[in-house]
Amino acid sequence: MTQHTTTQAVRDFHHAWTRGDIETAMTLVSDDIVCRTPGADLVGKDAYAHYLAGFAPSLTGVPEIAIFEDGERIALFYYPQTTTTTTAPAAECFTVRDGLIIENVLIFDRLSYAPSGTE
Repeated sequence: MTQHTTTQAVRDFHHAWTRGDIETAMTLVSDDIVCRTPGADLVGKDAYAHYLAGFAPSLTGVPEIAIFEDGERIALFYYPQTTTTTTAPAAECFTVRDGLIIENVLIFDRLSYAPSGTE
């Protein structure tokens, strides 16, 4: 496997999953990844892949706002656009070690992605 820089690993992961290529995205994730999401902690590559695969098909666009690196930590900000919303931002804080994502803290407003009339 080619060694990725910290930022490049996150960019490649993000671009893969948001275009629905979960298999490629998971090549950049450690087997024992921990992803903290609103309402649940996901542990392991299979749980994380399942979570992303459930949301990726609903994406209609993913404009990036910014990405910042501080050593092995990367902060990524973007707008995951769906038919329900185009203006709800998301933020992720990744920890990357040896070219693989080992932790992700994902922050977004879950209600913004609920179907209309279910608030």
